[in-house]
Amino acid sequence: MNELKKLLESEKLIIGKERTMKLLKKGELQKVFIAKNLDEETKEDITRYAELNKTELEVLKINNDELGTFCRKPFSIAVIGLQK
Repeated sequence: MNELKKLLESEKLIIGKERTMKLLKKGELQKVFIAKNLDEETKEDITRYAELNKTELEVLKINNDELGTFCRKPFSIAVIGLQK
């Protein structure tokens, strides 16, 4: 969580499942953060592409509502990607 807190100030974070998956498939992410309550199907897809592209994957200890609040957004967030 400390790492994510520092990264919130950078412009390298990609918020959202669709945008993150698109960049993950292209191999343009260095790390992906997912909420603990992300649906299994999406989690499997992200895990598979992360392994293929050797991208680090971190499952956070908070749910998507808490992640949205943590990122100071008025909506829940399930997936965050960090660009290279």
